[in-house]
Amino acid sequence: MEEGYEEKDYKPFLVNKSLSYHQDSIHFSNEMNVRHGTGNRLQYLFFLNTLRKRQRFSQWQKPYVSKKLDVIKNYYQISNNKAKEYMELLSDKEVQNLKKRMNTGGGDNE
Repeated sequence: MEEGYEEKDYKPFLVNKSLSYHQDSIHFSNEMNVRHGTGNRLQYLFFLNTLRKRQRFSQWQKPYVSKKLDVIKNYYQISNNKAKEYMELLSDKEVQNLKKRMNTGGGDNE
């Protein structure tokens, strides 16, 4: 990070999130989240001088997608938030009926 443009390209949120998946760096990542006002260069130098060198590969955690929610969204053609409200009102049996109504045949349908 010797040039000025490299400091602008540094994204502290992404670095903190990626380091938070590892046991040996989660506390350092949390410390930088607490001190979010620290400049990009100082955060970079903190991680450079405190973390040990090792390969850090992990999968990004993805949000859970409910099949019931998908059925309701597709049947009524509504947004996620509205589908969540509908899901509270509909029973499992009613959602199964919606799924059967949407079944058009073919091999991909369950």
